[in-house]
Amino acid sequence: MTIYKILPIGFAANSYLVTADGKTAVAIDPARPRILEEAQKRGLTVTHVLLTHGHFDHIGGCAALQRAGAKVGCLEEERETALFHNLGQEFGAPVPPFQIDFTFKNAQTLSVFGIKFRVIATPGHTAGSCTFQVENALFTGDTLFAGDHGRTDLPTGSERAMRQSLKTLLNLEGDYLVYAGHGEDTTLQRERENADFLM
Repeated sequence: MTIYKILPIGFAANSYLVTADGKTAVAIDPARPRILEEAQKRGLTVTHVLLTHGHFDHIGGCAALQRAGAKVGCLEEERETALFHNLGQEFGAPVPPFQIDFTFKNAQTLSVFGIKFRVIATPGHTAGSCTFQVENALFTGDTLFAGDHGRTDLPTGSERAMRQSLKTLLNLEGDYLVYAGHGEDTTLQRERENADFLM
């Protein structure tokens, strides 16, 4: 498995391309339309898009990828946020319209071209936020950052839910590489050892 991290230009999230065969890929949180071009530069065809949550800075590239043939999915609880309450208008960054092609549930495992994505519901930043566990990697969206966590003061956010979600992640057995929605990569063990944000 190969993971390509696409850094944002301007205000947007980190985006990720995950591939097992070097030909097909899953895009996680495609922040901007240029994620399609980034995939093409690497010789990849994006067949699926997985969203950790539905805020505008994580979904701006969904329409472009969908027009190119990708299917877009999110946690069931996040569908309305992604399509209708993604905060794009409020932050002056309207999202090109797209559709949710499929939804999934907590603890479900999605198998895409030989890659297994385990869904972990991690509400708090939004009610339908989730984390994807893929082999030794966690894609945490705006739940867990390096040394911090996502904000909880936006619609459907909850500080109480966030604290529980962080505990869920930190209590996972073993260590994982953590690929967050913003900022630098980290490891789960490093965050366990420096979990001041839970105090």
